[in-house]
Amino acid sequence: MFGLEKPAGQQKPGRSGGLPKMASVGDFNVLSSSIPATKVELSVSCRNLLDRDTFSKSDPICVLYTQAIGNKEWREFGRTEVIDNTLNPDFVRKFIMDYFFEERENLRFDFYDVDSKSPNLSKHDFLGQMFCTLGEIVGSQGSRLEKSIVGIPGKKCGTVIVTAEELGCCRDSVLMQFCANKLDKKDFFGKSDPFLVFHRSNEDGSFTICHKTEVVKNTLNPVWQAFKISVRALCNGDYDRTIKVEVYDWDRDGSHDFIGEFTTSYRELSRGQSQFNVYEVINPKKKGKKKKYVNSGTVTLLSFLIETEVSFLDYIKGGYWFNFKVNLILASTGNPSQPTSLHYMNPYQLNAYGMALKAVGEIIQDYDSDKMFPALGFGARLPPDGRVSHEFALNGNPQNPYCHGIDGVMEAYYRSLKSVQLYGPTNFAPVINHVARYAASVKDGSQYFVLLIVTDGVISDMAQTKESIVNASKLPMSIIIVGVGPAEFDAMEELDGDVVRISSRGKFAERDIVQFVPFRDYIDRSGNHVLSMARLAKDVLAEIPEQFLSYMRVRGIKPSPAPPPYTPPIHVLQTQI
Repeated sequence: MFGLEKPAGQQKPGRSGGLPKMASVGDFNVLSSSIPATKVELSVSCRNLLDRDTFSKSDPICVLYTQAIGNKEWREFGRTEVIDNTLNPDFVRKFIMDYFFEERENLRFDFYDVDSKSPNLSKHDFLGQMFCTLGEIVGSQGSRLEKSIVGIPGKKCGTVIVTAEELGCCRDSVLMQFCANKLDKKDFFGKSDPFLVFHRSNEDGSFTICHKTEVVKNTLNPVWQAFKISVRALCNGDYDRTIKVEVYDWDRDGSHDFIGEFTTSYRELSRGQSQFNVYEVINPKKKGKKKKYVNSGTVTLLSFLIETEVSFLDYIKGGYWFNFKVNLILASTGNPSQPTSLHYMNPYQLNAYGMALKAVGEIIQDYDSDKMFPALGFGARLPPDGRVSHEFALNGNPQNPYCHGIDGVMEAYYRSLKSVQLYGPTNFAPVINHVARYAASVKDGSQYFVLLIVTDGVISDMAQTKESIVNASKLPMSIIIVGVGPAEFDAMEELDGDVVRISSRGKFAERDIVQFVPFRDYIDRSGNHVLSMARLAKDVLAEIPEQFLSYMRVRGIKPSPAPPPYTPPIHVLQTQI
């Protein structure tokens, strides 16, 4: 089993807590609905490019390539404009990309000196290239990465500066509260049980539901709880788009009685509590049948507060780094020199443990400042006397257990398999408690710990593990469990808490912090291990940014101000049209 500790924390969609409702209308939760990827804009500048022109300076262009998941094919993503006669270009044309924390996006920037109008790059002089990942750019200080340009032996090709900036996409949310007065009575033996349903209009005239309030029982003058909704969900950022609000009387059988409706807009609501935000509730059928019909009551806006949501990138830009730590439990799964062992040291490919560690570690390491990771092992007999150890340095150096990058961790793992004897039992609780001790000491949000456990499914201390998870649910940490091998993972499913929140001694976990996936579900049938690892990383890491944000929001921790943006020196440039 491996443990990776890193900043990240929130409950999975649909599991968040909240104020108790007087009655349930459904499980609709607009804040938990799928949100598109963050879009980032990449700006490229170069310094001291090679001069390939005889009588003038180079006329550079930048070409960006991306690498598809599962193969090594590079595909052209886009090109900047050509800037005439300069070795220090600041390209105006940007690259706009989707950013997913859970995916490793390999990038290649190629530079050419343009000699003609031909789009064929082979017709132009190659100036060098730079390789990186999108995460490496975003995870750099101030989201500004500066690296040397390489590719021409024996030549200094200059440097490239790539800056990432998150594109604004209406990140505001609003906190609103409504009440109603003198609504129609719909229940025979009592008053109404009213609730509100909000819809945003679409360009084709249809409406899309975006929020339901709770039900307030047995009243014609309800006061609903304040609720929070993103402006994107409410009106897609269009302040004048029609918002339709329907009022219903809740019925247990689901056949809710329509009381009436009204329309408004974000712009009108933003006026706040005033005479402009008292709405007559109209039932069109009643209005058409009764000449003296006035309305079916009124709904009043009590409060309207705009909040700007901070993003995961806001924290990264503000200097919140992942403090990456690797823990490994060497479970007793046979002799590593035998193919039957899950730790089998195949000289031609990684074992399942190695693939899981590498898949997650390669992405997380982009967000670590120095790429030096302490790697500890748990559960083995150590040489020379065979003593049992539940905490030892994988690299054999207890004074300095740090490894350089995920490749260094992998090397230490395989080296340890040759020198130690695997020793059970497979206990989860000591590993969780080990990480929890670190997490308990940094509750200020400067670090959030992610523990990755790779296991063959045989857990020996279920009761203690449950208690450890319940205690850890209050701390800035999350746990990912990857099951390898053919074992049944019923116990792992129980720890996940997707259906029932995990509990210990009658005490429930404060939040769901465990994500379980069986590795066999991600194995590519064609034998493409790169694709298997990419799929695994995507699923197990997808929730980390939102989990991280949840922890920060609950504790009111705001991102630190980002460093001043990079301002390139001014050059007088000519641009080819």
